[in-house]
Amino acid sequence: MNQPAVVNYANEPGAVSLQEIPRPDIGEDDVLLEVAAVGVCGSDLHQWTAQHSWPVRYPVVLGHEFGGVIAEVGSRVIGFTPGERAVRKPRRSSIRPTRFRGKANTTSTRRERASATGSTGAMTKYVRVPARCLHRIPEGLSFEKACLTEPCSVAYNAVVNHGSIKPGDRILVLGPGPIGLLCAAMARLQGGIVAVCGIERDAQRLEIARQYGCEVIVGDARDWAYAADGLGADGIIDAAGVSATLELALQVVRPGGWISKVGWGREPLGFSLDPLVQKNIRLQGSFSHNWPIWERVLRLLATGLLDVQPIMGGVWPLTQWQTAFEKMHSGEIAKAVLNP
Repeated sequence: MNQPAVVNYANEPGAVSLQEIPRPDIGEDDVLLEVAAVGVCGSDLHQWTAQHSWPVRYPVVLGHEFGGVIAEVGSRVIGFTPGERAVRKPRRSSIRPTRFRGKANTTSTRRERASATGSTGAMTKYVRVPARCLHRIPEGLSFEKACLTEPCSVAYNAVVNHGSIKPGDRILVLGPGPIGLLCAAMARLQGGIVAVCGIERDAQRLEIARQYGCEVIVGDARDWAYAADGLGADGIIDAAGVSATLELALQVVRPGGWISKVGWGREPLGFSLDPLVQKNIRLQGSFSHNWPIWERVLRLLATGLLDVQPIMGGVWPLTQWQTAFEKMHSGEIAKAVLNP
C-alpha cells in the first residue's frame, strides 16, 4: 500500500515533490504513527532551496517535527497502546546512554530523520517510530501545537541550559526566525528584558516578537545594547542563519557576558575572536535537545506558560506543501504546519 509524501530527491534547488512511497512496516520495538500534524522547519526549506550545510542521502521524506496517533505497536513495545497521542523526538544516537550521559544531541554519530540519513520523515501519512523516542501528548494540547515541541526544545536548550538569565537582564536575540522568536519567548519566561533584531524583510516576524513582549530592532542593534549602562547586553542569543552575526554579538555583549549560538551558518568567519578573550565572554554552541527538555517543554505547552500560537502562520494539507514552504521562505509567516 502506498501513501503520498513530500520527498527531497536531489541536491538541487526546488528538488522536492509530492510522490508515492510504500506504507512502512514496523519492527518489534517500533510503533506505527498516523501523522496528524507536522511542522515545517527551516532545515526543510534549506533542503528545498539546496542551501543546507549538512550531508543528505537522497531521496528522503522531509519533516521531523510531528505528532499523531499510534496505529500499531510492535510485539515488544511496553507502555504504549493504539489510539494514544504522541510526538516523536527526532534525534537518536547509536552510543549507549551511559557514555553520553543524556547528551545524545552532542554525539558525532547522532542520526536525524529527514536529514543526514535516508530514513523517512513525517510529511506523509504513516511513519515507523522507535517506541523509545515517543513522548505522550498531554491532554488538551492540540496536535498542531504539540508538533512544535521540537523547535521549542531547541530554544529551551539554547536559552535555559546554555544561557544565564536573571530577572531584569537585557537579552538581545539576533534573527527573528521561528527559533529566534521561540528563544525570545523563553528568555521572557525567565524574566529577561528582551529585544529581537532583524532586517527590513523581517517586518511581519518582528511583529510576532512584539506579541511576546519584546522590543524590536530593525538593522543596527548597538544603540539598544549599550543603552542601559554603556557596557552592552547581558546575553546574546545568535539565532541567525549567517556566520557574520557572531561578530556583532562579540561587539555588543558586555564584559563577562555570554553568547549562546544556535543559528547555523555556512560562511567562514572573517574576523578576530580577540574580543572573546579581552571581554572574558562565554561563547556556547547549542545544538538540538534531549529527553528531559522535551518533557519540560510539553508541560510548558500544555499549561500555556509557553504560547506558540503567535508563531503559527497556518495549517495546510499535504497537497499544498509548496504554498506552506513559500509563505515561510518569503517571511510572510513564521511557522507553517502540514496536516497529512
